[in-house]
Amino acid sequence: MTDSSTDDSDYLAGFGYKQELDRRLGRFSSFAAGFSFLSILTGVFMLFGFGFGAAGPAFWWSIPVIAAGQFLVAMLLAELASRYPLAGGVYQWVKQISKPLAAWTAGWLVILTICVSVAGPAVSLQVVLPQIWSGFEVFGTTDDIGTFATASGAQNAVLLGAILVVVTTVINIVGVRLMAIINNIGVFTELIGCTLLIVVLFGHAKRGPGIVLDSAGTSTGASWGIVGVLLVATLFAVNIYSGFDAAGSLAEETSNPRKFAPREIVRAVAASALMGALLVLAAQMAMPDILGQSNLQLIGSQGMAYVLKATLGDGLATVFLIAVGISIFVNALAVQASGIRMVFGMARDGRLPFAKKLSTVNPRTRSMIAASVLIGAVPIVLLLVNLGNTQLFGTLAAIASVLWYVVYLIVTVSLLIKRFKGEWPGPDHGPYFTLGRFGVVVNIIAVLFQVAVLVDIAWPRAEIYGDAAWYYQWGAFVFIGAMLVIGWMMYAYLKRKGRKNPGSEQVTRADDVSLGR
Repeated sequence: MTDSSTDDSDYLAGFGYKQELDRRLGRFSSFAAGFSFLSILTGVFMLFGFGFGAAGPAFWWSIPVIAAGQFLVAMLLAELASRYPLAGGVYQWVKQISKPLAAWTAGWLVILTICVSVAGPAVSLQVVLPQIWSGFEVFGTTDDIGTFATASGAQNAVLLGAILVVVTTVINIVGVRLMAIINNIGVFTELIGCTLLIVVLFGHAKRGPGIVLDSAGTSTGASWGIVGVLLVATLFAVNIYSGFDAAGSLAEETSNPRKFAPREIVRAVAASALMGALLVLAAQMAMPDILGQSNLQLIGSQGMAYVLKATLGDGLATVFLIAVGISIFVNALAVQASGIRMVFGMARDGRLPFAKKLSTVNPRTRSMIAASVLIGAVPIVLLLVNLGNTQLFGTLAAIASVLWYVVYLIVTVSLLIKRFKGEWPGPDHGPYFTLGRFGVVVNIIAVLFQVAVLVDIAWPRAEIYGDAAWYYQWGAFVFIGAMLVIGWMMYAYLKRKGRKNPGSEQVTRADDVSLGR
């Protein structure tokens, strides 16, 4: 063990935890965790059609607005990551600065968010794989290729998604070394692929950047006009720029995490914002007859995949679609890895049912097998429950987005209270990342931003949640409300049983070390 690893383990022991996980991740792997979680190629191909259908080319404006707000949130999370480099990220951060129930709620919601977030990218394979090879379209006909807006397309999306989740679960069980290697290769592929795609699309430009001022008639007759359609289209960017705390979740497997994790959280958001803005702009400048009626409909249903084929031709488009498929795979892997660490982090504190099993680390692979199986099984159940539901994707994307914002709001509000009390940053913060005197202003703006986005995305409307059953339109409130009730009942049960008081300072692995807080 190197001196750096020894120092990291000693610092971890100060919180009452032994070094059980395999501390092998370096700086690039830390960045890769956050970047692959955001995954620009995955996000753009998942929701380009939705954003374009909602507001036309003008949906591009959702990227700089949402990315700017989330950059502020990222800086706040980076502060916490520099002080508390612990597996479970958000849960551990809130645990250190707020009340036990707030910490437990944040952790519980992250687990739910991860499960929904894994299911979302998994479904998006339907947009990509059948357009690479028609053999991936097991259900339906050629009319269902590249879409989940049809019943057969939605069924095929569930099949492809379930297979993907099984594969990523196996990789996470094998161990962090294999996961990191695949993740690093995937991120490198995405960075190169995304950069080349941007260059190629700009090279095919048929109009100027002013296209982003055109709403393609979507604002005509819409409530609140152009503002109304842009508020709907915001889901595109909101869904992409979430989950960037992943580098913090892997802190116990990262060398020198107090230094590197905060930087990579911020850099992942910045890099993703720049590449996302350029990619969407380039695509809209290059697409032939982008405002033609037939193209408007096809872009809305098939999204970015149709744009590539119409612009670059089948051959070159297929090459880039393969890169997108790799990005989706790596995105699901990274999202699942983050969720596994959250389950482990809560379980070793005794704050989940079956805590002993869920917090067990395999001595050979240094992986968390039970936690991996759990974070693999739940997304598959979510997919199967919604088999054939053509509104599945929009609903999953919206609920995942709302969940992330609720979680981050718990963190930022807790941190703001700490600042108002004059307790943050503390004297023991050290020379690591901090916002200094700008912290209060950044914190306040971030909280207001999060509240505004939450109201926008959670608000029940057919454009996002469909016009079927009422529980889809109110999906964010119904799902999150039900999960909070179930979660708080679980919290009360754990306290009553004395399995481990969720508010206690005791930890499962702290038999021979004193708490350094």
